[in-house]
Amino acid sequence: MRFSQVDVFSSEPLRGNPVAVMHGADGLTDAQMAAFARWTNLSETTFLLTPTDPGADYRLRIWTPGGELPFAGHPTLGSAHAWLEAGGVPRGADVVQECGAGLVTIRRAERLAFQAPPLTRSGPVDAADVAAICRALRLPETAIVETTWIDNGPGWVGVLLEDAATVLALDPDWAAFGDLKIGVVGPYAEGPVAVEVRAFCPGYGMPEDPVTGSLNAGIGQWLAGGTLPTSYVASQGTVLQRAGRVHVSLVDGDVWVGGETRTTVAGSVDL
Repeated sequence: MRFSQVDVFSSEPLRGNPVAVMHGADGLTDAQMAAFARWTNLSETTFLLTPTDPGADYRLRIWTPGGELPFAGHPTLGSAHAWLEAGGVPRGADVVQECGAGLVTIRRAERLAFQAPPLTRSGPVDAADVAAICRALRLPETAIVETTWIDNGPGWVGVLLEDAATVLALDPDWAAFGDLKIGVVGPYAEGPVAVEVRAFCPGYGMPEDPVTGSLNAGIGQWLAGGTLPTSYVASQGTVLQRAGRVHVSLVDGDVWVGGETRTTVAGSVDL
């Protein structure tokens, strides 16, 4: 089977977030997909399949080492890149992906960008969850500026801190997370990037995700056009020695999340 490994969200080689992409995966079982995702040990492994929705160009299944996701951002961009590179021809100007979250539109311009899907959970975070977040992040509650649910499938709760330096200094208590998937964001006072983002999700088999499209989509739906500009660049992965750059834009009420994509490994897999 054809295989691609695509680096997403960085213009620098090997500094983004890799996704493993299996082409023509219709014949694989769930058990084979799960086993291969555990074997790659990447934050996500995806499988390109024939669409079941007539409006889609392909169907995508997305797996972490710990299980399947209905949607994830960097796998969406990396898989669209791999599908196009393998000769995929979209029905229209945009690529339309079918996944567990429904249909996702991916624009082709200076860089690939996906339209953020609707949130499946939003709104205030109750006091008990805020207390659990503080324990997991080893922070006093006074250090948190704002929290909200920004879940578009993976389960994200958003946490706004005072500044990027506080985000970079976090030393989480992994044992305290439970089922929490915490996305943390803090602004820079100046410079080429607006915010620093970190994604903590030990329940998915990786304590910290290097660069996260779904989280940045939720943050954009939460903060773009208010706390943050309508168009900005987020930095992520700094602590992990990555150079993730996520381009977020609010256009006519929709959030678009874009980034660079580059195939770093290509070949075949024998399962």
